[in-house]
Amino acid sequence: MRTLLSSSCLLMSLFLSGAVIRAESGSKIKHVLVISIDGMHSQDLTKWIQANPNSTLAHLAASGGTYTNAFTTQPSDSIPGTVGIFTGASPSLAGMYYDDAWHRYWAPPASKGSCTPGVAGGTAIDLKEGIDVTPLAPLPSSAVLDATKLPRDPARGCGPVYPHDMLRVNTVFEVVRAAGMNTAYSEKRPAYDFLHGPSGAGVQDLYVPEIVLATLLVPSSIRDFDQLRVNSILNEIHGLNHDGTNAAPVPNLFGMNFQSVNSAKKSSPNSGYADVAGNPDSYLQDALTYVDGSIGSMVSALKDLDLWSRSAVVITAKHGESPVGNLRTTVPTSGTGSIASILNAAGIPTRKVTQKSGGLIWLTNQWQAAAAAAALAADTGFAANVSRILYYGVPGYPLPDPGVDPAPPDVLVYMKDNTNFEPPVTNTFAEHGGFGEGETHVPLLISSPRVTPFTQTAPVSTRQIAPTVLEILGLNPQELQAAQIEGVASLADVVSRLH
Repeated sequence: MRTLLSSSCLLMSLFLSGAVIRAESGSKIKHVLVISIDGMHSQDLTKWIQANPNSTLAHLAASGGTYTNAFTTQPSDSIPGTVGIFTGASPSLAGMYYDDAWHRYWAPPASKGSCTPGVAGGTAIDLKEGIDVTPLAPLPSSAVLDATKLPRDPARGCGPVYPHDMLRVNTVFEVVRAAGMNTAYSEKRPAYDFLHGPSGAGVQDLYVPEIVLATLLVPSSIRDFDQLRVNSILNEIHGLNHDGTNAAPVPNLFGMNFQSVNSAKKSSPNSGYADVAGNPDSYLQDALTYVDGSIGSMVSALKDLDLWSRSAVVITAKHGESPVGNLRTTVPTSGTGSIASILNAAGIPTRKVTQKSGGLIWLTNQWQAAAAAAALAADTGFAANVSRILYYGVPGYPLPDPGVDPAPPDVLVYMKDNTNFEPPVTNTFAEHGGFGEGETHVPLLISSPRVTPFTQTAPVSTRQIAPTVLEILGLNPQELQAAQIEGVASLADVVSRLH
């Protein structure tokens, strides 16, 4: 970890001093718009285009590359999924695993506990609305992070740890900015400050209104929330900042995420599907219709301003949503049969249990990882819904040694497909964050009027988007630390068509 942290510090000092080499882009593409349709499956895109051949997404596919076997990060939570798209890094390299996690070294926020410089602490990591100055700030304003609610770092005099401090590698936004280009992005809450990267300065115009979790199951409210961000993109295309108050260059790299599909699947009693084949029900149909029309307004604006011939659009999702089709099985998050109750009965205390469509467990005593896995496997009711349970030392465990790295969980619980954790009484019908097909198999479409349409069926990763964006803009993907360290490569078949 020392190597990663020191390289991030070096990047920050170079960036702030202006010493990073500025590439001169000879690319014909000057603007890349990255759209994440959160909760969307690869098959959702396929079925939508088949049923709606005159839709925006169908037209984009007619001049683009469609990757039918694209997969997001594992775990598939919004945080590592977004990090993967914009850094190219795995959660292991980036050091960010979930929006609800535990860190063994950092100390609690100033509002919740003490911190002693140089002495390891241990604290929950909250990357949701709880760290805002005003969690329910009136829209459409950007929300603001409250430093007193952030973890503190004993290694830095107990200073607050902002989300961009948590990220161990640079972002594509930092590379684009260092090349003298312009950046903007819109996300669902101020915790996405990490998009700035370790320098803290990657996104020139970061618009982050807070999504109110209470409205996530109200599709009409979520469409209103999405529309705020759609408006920000339209303003930026028209040479303004996100709220339209000042002139600004049209960004070379910009985009947003949609929550409407995610909301539709969570609120639909059928998880968004009319049948087990995955045809959309009315909830999902309405959400996809709205998203398609919104993307259409962006494309129309690019065309109206004569920018389309020099633009590329990336359509993907930071995560899918489980289940695929209306085949949901649930496991309780509390009470009899839950992870907490099983481990408590076995005398195995936990620091943190995070569970949606998979389980991440941080133990009080890390030496009990094998015992924790055994206790969960021995509970026949729980184990019936489990695919596998992994901990460090077991073949297939995908994360760094949690005895050395303070961030990763001690135990990972992979659930069977279409199985979610839910409270005993719930009105949420879909989840993400785990490791299965439904949560990780997402759409990926890269479109430009310069591209002859093609379909790629070989497996690819959404982590390849970051180096691909750089190559499309005529920049060097090796400027990404993830490309150097993990060898993540561009999607060469689309890059070659754009150059």
